[in-house]
Amino acid sequence: MAHPHDPFAPALHTAHVWLRRITEDLATEDRAFAYRLTRAWLHTVRDRLDVGSAAHVSAQLPELLRGIFFEGWVPAHVPVAHDPSSFLRQFGQAAGVSEDEAYGLVWLVSDAMRELLSPGELEHVCTPFPDALRVLLLGASTGPSGEEPDDAR
Repeated sequence: MAHPHDPFAPALHTAHVWLRRITEDLATEDRAFAYRLTRAWLHTVRDRLDVGSAAHVSAQLPELLRGIFFEGWVPAHVPVAHDPSSFLRQFGQAAGVSEDEAYGLVWLVSDAMRELLSPGELEHVCTPFPDALRVLLLGASTGPSGEEPDDAR
């Protein structure tokens, strides 16, 4: 931390640590691109959660990312459609990438978030989502209890 007397320095430092991790997972040096993807991911996931789940997830985020998570949020308008195509469309539009590009990028950001959030948190958040959306976010088909469904074994 460059400014030990700055009261915002710890929040900024933690946000940089998270963004650096996501940047590394994306295999890019472009931190602005990684930020756009992170912001798009946070908003797109948030919009598919009920109010209680959104509050629970936000508690896991560093302060600065928590503010980004809630930026522009209208609790009366959530949750929105849970299908993968609407997810990819919203994510791609917010991130400034095509829907085709969004498919792989969503998973890369999800993979980083899986490591940054508390163990099992991302899987827990995705529990109410339909299987196809869980596959998009987690890369695996899981049942409500986190186990593979019978037809996937």
